[in-house]
Amino acid sequence: MHNDPLLQILILLTASVCVVAAVRKLALPAILGYLAVGMLLGPHALALAADNETTRLLADFGVVFLVFTLGLEFSLPRLVAMRWEVLGVGGAQVLLTTALVAAVALLAFSVAPAVAVVIGGAVSMSSTAIIISQLTEQSENNRTHGRLAVAICLFQDLSFPLLLALLSSLTIEGRSADAQQIAQAIAIALLALGLVLAAGRWLLRPLFLAIASVHSTELFSLAVLLAVLASAWATHAAGLSLALGAFLAGMMLAETEFRHQVEATIRSYREVLLGLFFITVGMLLDFELLLRHLLLVSMLLVGMLVIKTAVVALVAEPATHSWFKSIRTGVVVAQGGEFGFALLTLVLRNELLVSAVVQPLLAATVLSMVLSPVLIRHNRRITRFLLAESGPAHSEAMREQQATLAVAGRDHVIICGFGRVGQNIARVLEQKGFEYIALDLDPYRIRVGRQAGDPIMYGDAGEAGVMENVGVAHASCVVITFANPSVSLRILRAVRGLRSDVPVLVRTQDDTKLEELQSAGATEVVPETFEASLMLLSHLLLLLKVPVSGVIRTVNDIRGHRYGMLRQIFRAEGAEYLDDSHAYREELHSVVLPPHAWAVGRSVAELQGRGSKASVSALRRDGIVGREPAPETVFKVGDVVVVCGTPEAVEHAETLLLMG
Repeated sequence: MHNDPLLQILILLTASVCVVAAVRKLALPAILGYLAVGMLLGPHALALAADNETTRLLADFGVVFLVFTLGLEFSLPRLVAMRWEVLGVGGAQVLLTTALVAAVALLAFSVAPAVAVVIGGAVSMSSTAIIISQLTEQSENNRTHGRLAVAICLFQDLSFPLLLALLSSLTIEGRSADAQQIAQAIAIALLALGLVLAAGRWLLRPLFLAIASVHSTELFSLAVLLAVLASAWATHAAGLSLALGAFLAGMMLAETEFRHQVEATIRSYREVLLGLFFITVGMLLDFELLLRHLLLVSMLLVGMLVIKTAVVALVAEPATHSWFKSIRTGVVVAQGGEFGFALLTLVLRNELLVSAVVQPLLAATVLSMVLSPVLIRHNRRITRFLLAESGPAHSEAMREQQATLAVAGRDHVIICGFGRVGQNIARVLEQKGFEYIALDLDPYRIRVGRQAGDPIMYGDAGEAGVMENVGVAHASCVVITFANPSVSLRILRAVRGLRSDVPVLVRTQDDTKLEELQSAGATEVVPETFEASLMLLSHLLLLLKVPVSGVIRTVNDIRGHRYGMLRQIFRAEGAEYLDDSHAYREELHSVVLPPHAWAVGRSVAELQGRGSKASVSALRRDGIVGREPAPETVFKVGDVVVVCGTPEAVEHAETLLLMG
């Protein structure tokens, strides 16, 4: 094993690049690649890298940044709206799992009751980092099972200090815990949580406003790192987890207009350090121990997965009213976690239980974490198998894509680029009853657009195969909205290579490439921004044989409303505003209503009556999108509410929808 830290990092990076590239080629989660690197290079295999304090600290930072990102997506109002899921479902999962495993430990190994409780608590823990990372990659973090899994993980993080306090009060003889010591630990933890929440509530937004006014990217990045690490340190110093403090800081910043820029700033740190975390998890797997106690480890692994899945299914069913959703939640959180591993390690170190029992349990915990990306990836199939159900032929995402591709066989418009101009065009086409398919390469924009019900697909419009898939043969018109003329030329050539007669409208910033675009086959080349949108719409509606009077009336209506419709867009992730005081700051934002949100059972008018400055632009329910819902429309559980306004108004509206 090499002791040079730089050489170890180089070895890990080299192996990660090779293995993760191979894993991605096989369409498997990147987590599996990192776990494989840790297993192969760790102290229990080739011993080319060491699992030391430095690598573990860097790995912890990866988890901190990941959970901070979750906090940015979560927000305090959403947490308050989900309080019953966190306290009810999460609390019941930890208590029941701990009780069941503790009872088994008492009967099988005759340990002290307090030690049995610690063992049960260790098994009840799940890996927050793996669950959140994999659910986010699969776009399932806002689904019912994803939301409940996150709620359970949050309660587990909150319960870990109590288990740690119980463990620290035990001696080798296993005497009972000191109640005063545990009460003191709880008081310190609650005080730390209060301080972090108060500081985030009243200090973070003024701090970032002052820093943003300097217009320094470096200073903004430093401020983000300071906020994340300071909050993580505060909770860690009080005996809580680093991740919990980072989550709270993320929730506080989620209520400000800096949310998207903050997430873009930390993305590079997060991905690299999180990869190191998964590598350190892989290093923990001892192949020799696994082979020596294969039967016992396998039994413990299966027992852990079965008990946790069954417990979560039982406690989640009242919240979901569906065995399918509750069992999916159980499959997602069935694995062990890093906190559980830490508790078991301390039990072994303090000789509270014999090594012959703890070591196989440690191996089963790590092995469950190694298997968890596969379990989470296929949680739907596993649940269908357990329930002996065939289920629908395709997933919801596949059904949405099939519905979108069905449009390709009919008369429709292809919109290349779903940015500001592309979305402006789509809104008016939808209002006039024309079908369209949009193409874009921004994953964030595609995700939020599809969530709101827009027929948008990921694809490079400059590829002839992509254009064939979206039905250019049946298209009545193609609209190219990209500002870069080189991109527009490539798309034009791809379209003209397939069809020479379809009208193609091209947006451009100026007339420098006008002749080249026309020579490539552009039917019309029009100017920029709002007037570009209006001119494109005028030509497009005329080509679609809308009467001239109707075209003029549509354009005049949009101008008469001060371009209100044209300001309702989904921003690209990390996009900056052109002007802090300009109307361009208005944006669309979608909010998913959990079961206990304030708005459930209340109307759009009641939301406006609470002082919301943002308008409700659309409402998606059961896959059906309704634009401009009437004031008397009543919100229901699971609705996707699309609100429009400035960032401040949007954040206020989200708070009202979730908390009132």
